[in-house]
Amino acid sequence: MTEITLGGQAVIEGVLMRTKTHYAIAVRDDKGKIIVKKEPINTSSEKFKILKLPFLRGVLALYDTLILGFKALIYSAHISAGEKERLSKKEMAIAIFLSVILAVTIFIALPFFFASLATKENLLFNLIDGVLRLVALFGYLIIISLFKDVRRLFEYHGAEHMTIHAYEHKKELSFKKIEKYKTMHPRCGTSFLLIVVVLSVIVFSVITADNFLVKFLSRLMLLPVIAGLSYEILKFSAKNIDSYFVKPLTFPGIWLQYITTKRPDKKQIEVAVAALKALVKN
Repeated sequence: MTEITLGGQAVIEGVLMRTKTHYAIAVRDDKGKIIVKKEPINTSSEKFKILKLPFLRGVLALYDTLILGFKALIYSAHISAGEKERLSKKEMAIAIFLSVILAVTIFIALPFFFASLATKENLLFNLIDGVLRLVALFGYLIIISLFKDVRRLFEYHGAEHMTIHAYEHKKELSFKKIEKYKTMHPRCGTSFLLIVVVLSVIVFSVITADNFLVKFLSRLMLLPVIAGLSYEILKFSAKNIDSYFVKPLTFPGIWLQYITTKRPDKKQIEVAVAALKALVKN
């Protein structure tokens, strides 16, 4: 296995691959040509060493990934449509703000509201709230997977994982070698989402406040803590994936990827390979 830890994400008609120091994004434009861009990653933790401490690094990693992910999505949208890149800081801020509001509404506010209608008893409330959040996550992913454009995004997600599998096992980056691998990967961000939801059920269960507003605001305030813990759990499981104890714990995240990844075609794998080759090239 290689020592380089690879990550990535699917973008519109393309794939982003990254290491700790650089990222490369490959997108197929409207004429069928693969456009590749490689740039260094300036992480928040590099500015202040204290931000590399466990738990803090998880929150910052999530923030950096969110920013890079949005930039990559908007960049890929312009390239795939044959347009020049146009991205202002104001547009980025608005896009991130609206996405955060949508996520909080679907995965926190609505489950919290319906759970409060069902019961006032703390233990039962937290159980219902947690179950509704899991239902919201699965339901949201299943519904969006029905859309053609999202399905293509999930196919590129599969191409990303398959290509990383081939590289990590030191295989030739050819379609014949890559197509043998599964679309699921234990370090996937989908697993991170599931860990966040499950962990939030445990953490929120200790909140015994009776006041509706206090209980809701405490959930929002604890999100960074849960994100930090989830990052450490995912990082630990990725390093100890062959452990008899750890491996079964990764199964739920792997199963969820049956929704968020699909089998790609040859052209989609070509794009993933282009991104990875650009990334690891000296």
